[in-house]
Amino acid sequence: MIAVVALNPALDVTHHVDGVDWAGVNRPARVRAVPGGKGLNVARTLHALGAEVLLLGLAGGPTGTAIRAGLAANGVPAAFTEIAADTRRTFVVVDTRGGEVAAFYEPGEAVTADELGRFVAAYGEALPRCAAVVLSGSLPPGLPAGTYADLTALATAAGIPVVLDTSGEALLRGAAAGPAIVKPNLTELAAVTQLTPAASLPPARGLAAASGHRLRWPDDRAGVLAAARWLRGLGPRAVVVTLGADGLLAVTGDGTWHAAGEPVAGNPTGAGDAVAAGLANALTQRQSWPERLRHAAALGSATTAATVAGEFATADYQRALASVRVCQLEGPR
Repeated sequence: MIAVVALNPALDVTHHVDGVDWAGVNRPARVRAVPGGKGLNVARTLHALGAEVLLLGLAGGPTGTAIRAGLAANGVPAAFTEIAADTRRTFVVVDTRGGEVAAFYEPGEAVTADELGRFVAAYGEALPRCAAVVLSGSLPPGLPAGTYADLTALATAAGIPVVLDTSGEALLRGAAAGPAIVKPNLTELAAVTQLTPAASLPPARGLAAASGHRLRWPDDRAGVLAAARWLRGLGPRAVVVTLGADGLLAVTGDGTWHAAGEPVAGNPTGAGDAVAAGLANALTQRQSWPERLRHAAALGSATTAATVAGEFATADYQRALASVRVCQLEGPR
């Protein structure tokens, strides 16, 4: 079983508009409201792949009720710890004529220490049945930045590999706890280097350039590689960087790879979550790194092609698998 932790879930509301008027009234041609947020997208992707999954998280209020109902309707097993506050929502507007997407994410309400304690107890009870754990998404207000580090430590102490997909201080601290994989995007990778004083950064070629400005691939290839190596040096066994339309970069103890397929038009919301799901699923199947990346990149592409975040069509996934190419950039180091 793969446990997916969603401490800050959301109800994802997607509006499809044929030509958005950003200064006027819009009448969506289609509206969908589905359980969402990063962790929920990961769990739904794993469920669609046929993996045994259990979604663990925090949820409350009318929105929390709607999320539970939506997951149950789709057959995704979930065990949420009840909180007093209403769970947040996210809104995505898709311009079907211009191809533009705008997202609006509510931050979520504060979680108390007692609510977190009840969640940790449920998490601990689930661990003995897990082959892998995914810790995904932002932390809601009220939780310490080291929360993911603590959850990672509990899993790794039990010999369970962890995929960590978060940002900021939570990513920095969580990486130091030794997960199997951390999965930042380029923006998150650049930002996390800025959380460490420049004087303490190792003298790696390109890392100075990575700290303090937006990273780009392949223009800043040296900077991206240096930052990923530095992040891996904090404790995780591997760093997989999502590069948007340019695919994935994986820096591991077995080597460094780049994986990319044909560009896909659509809604990229949830594509990174599909990548995290693919990596976790591959961990349980003991696939090689090239195979892990091929499937993860294909899932990201198929999710981008879908109309709703966190979903993909099997036919799109199979087409993407055929187009993904994995290139080894460096050997073990």
